[in-house]
Amino acid sequence: MLASWYDEQGPATDVLHVGELPDPTPGPGEVRVRVTVSGVNPGDTKKRRGWLGSSMPYPQVIPHSDAAGVIDAVGDGGDARRLGQRVWVYGAQSYRPFGTAAQYTVVPDHQAVPLPDHLSDDLGASLGIPGITAHRTVFADGPVDGKLVLVQGVLGGVGSLAAQLACWGGATVLATVRRSSDLNQVAPAVVSHAIALDQEDPAAAIRSYAPQGVDRIIEVALSDNADLDNAVAANNAVIAAYATRADRTEIPFWPLLFNNVTLRLLGSDDFPAEARRQATRDLTAAAAVGALTIDVGDRYPLEDIAEAHDRVDAGGHGRVLLTVPQ
Repeated sequence: MLASWYDEQGPATDVLHVGELPDPTPGPGEVRVRVTVSGVNPGDTKKRRGWLGSSMPYPQVIPHSDAAGVIDAVGDGGDARRLGQRVWVYGAQSYRPFGTAAQYTVVPDHQAVPLPDHLSDDLGASLGIPGITAHRTVFADGPVDGKLVLVQGVLGGVGSLAAQLACWGGATVLATVRRSSDLNQVAPAVVSHAIALDQEDPAAAIRSYAPQGVDRIIEVALSDNADLDNAVAANNAVIAAYATRADRTEIPFWPLLFNNVTLRLLGSDDFPAEARRQATRDLTAAAAVGALTIDVGDRYPLEDIAEAHDRVDAGGHGRVLLTVPQ
């Protein structure tokens, strides 16, 4: 099969190879998926770079955890009725060496989730890391029906899906963007009010829409926004943080304590198994009724994977996808 891999960590152009590797074979309880689209996440590029001092977990790694494709083989004892089924894949390279940047990937059966025929491969390849993370940020602390949910960084991969899931779950969604020039990119059907962080007093703007404070805060940059979160959180609010800029992040401890705020930290590779499975059910259901869409930023062929990784590392809005030759 045609695949990309790395044998050492480092810059994308130095360590990512593209060539032929043996076709994988599914074992018991596994399926093989012929990949059509592979999603590129910041987590994938961080593993390749050795972020936070992480080392090579395996001698050879095929990157990427997310994909869409078609099941073309099942392991011993598997359900042959799944052959030919369109699926979206999550966790392919989570605690496993060989991900989705290849013509074939092998995953445990439950990690290949049926993809309704009317949904695109692009959407399917975008529901893994960002979708499951977004689901956990929104629903880990219970239903959001009737609640006020603030999504920080709503134009990001996780933030955009979190806003859509919160809206699907019955919440009123407020959201922030970095710059006033980004406000016109926010979907008014999902976000009731959007606030730019470069305005004079974003906390006052949020409070004008939520006088009693917001019930849930979905946080992409805790080190940047801790004081703002504190200023707008309702009593008994939850801050669900999935990222920060500073490794040792400071928070206004006593004000948050007296306001009985819960700080939930979320690492997507280690969510409880049942939480991941519930997320896959809800994500598929929400997508099936048109409640989830994605913005594709850039698309690259598999042989240009190094450029795709550099694009993700550079930041910016929109999902980065690899198309895999059939």
